[in-house]
Amino acid sequence: MLQPSESTSLWRVFNPPFLLALMPTSRETTRNLIDIVEPVLADAGYDLVDLEYRREQYGWVVRVFIDSEPDGIGFDDCQRVSRELGPVLDVADPIEHAYNLEVSSPGIARPLRTAAHFRRFAGATAKIALVNGVDGRRRFTGVVVDVIGDAGERDPQNPAYENVQIVVEVDGQRLELPLSDLDNARLVPDWDAEMARSRREHAEAKN
Repeated sequence: MLQPSESTSLWRVFNPPFLLALMPTSRETTRNLIDIVEPVLADAGYDLVDLEYRREQYGWVVRVFIDSEPDGIGFDDCQRVSRELGPVLDVADPIEHAYNLEVSSPGIARPLRTAAHFRRFAGATAKIALVNGVDGRRRFTGVVVDVIGDAGERDPQNPAYENVQIVVEVDGQRLELPLSDLDNARLVPDWDAEMARSRREHAEAKN
């Protein structure tokens, strides 16, 4: 069943539930799903922006956010990725119960997951939540400044991953937040810039 996205103008693709096996903790399952999904997307020419695994009102959902530079994502991309991921997940069998697979563009409030994501959006404002926190604080809103110590950034099993720090300016103070402790992060939309872009695109379309 196909339904329009509430958060973007694009479409989300829903597959029928898959009956799967094995269920570690939610975080372990999410990590396992990323390990399965990311290479498939890379081979198809897409970037895995983020992946969510959660229970919602109508059941369990695996939500995959994808992107592709420089043109972004459209309905056909979501449909293609859904067709490719469905059989792969069915064979990999990473979850013990039925779920819906949802493929979407990242939207304006884009998730940030890897060192490469934070580096790409240096200068933008982001909301960042940590699992354990720094100096008793878990939530931060500030400008992404830099990423340091990025060796092994894509492999949590690499000891160097523990050294990756996201440098963020919060209330005039620069903080270093460990990527290994990241719970979730999203860009804070610049609505003035989005409105200006929308007006510019509208004017170009008229010409």
